[in-house]
Amino acid sequence: MYLLKHGIKRNPEKRSALPDRIFFGHGACAILAGTFLKHPPLEGFYGERIIPDEGFSGNHIYVTNGLIAFDYHGYCARERLLEHHERSWASRNAGWRCTIAKVDFDLLDKTELNRRKMLGPNQYLHDPIPRARRFLQRRNHAEAAARALGTATTLAADYRPAVSDPT
Repeated sequence: MYLLKHGIKRNPEKRSALPDRIFFGHGACAILAGTFLKHPPLEGFYGERIIPDEGFSGNHIYVTNGLIAFDYHGYCARERLLEHHERSWASRNAGWRCTIAKVDFDLLDKTELNRRKMLGPNQYLHDPIPRARRFLQRRNHAEAAARALGTATTLAADYRPAVSDPT
């Protein structure tokens, strides 16, 4: 996980100058997810939110179809994204826990985002929606999603819960 220097998120010029992956990974993830959902490059995706327990940081929003996910990293198995996020935050904050919730609000609406302690699109120095569109347009979504689906399917096939023999 990339760690920002102190004060960058509160400095509009420095925040705006961050590379796209860092910009969308540190505060503008809702904008990226909302832009994805407004003009979906693939069907069947919806927003999910990682909500840290009280007193912890680590909020994150991504899109998923339940098996694969997309965020500033690109496409990956949903479970892999969740494991990576939890491992990264728990390594720095003992006792870190979270809840995963389906997004039931407009990810591009300032009021809805502010209610959840996130910035709306018009609260950034420059409108982040065109930046998110460009970020999304640089990807071959079908190819990347297919690769992630292959990984997710392999992970699911490797997981075999213990089953007692009924005989």
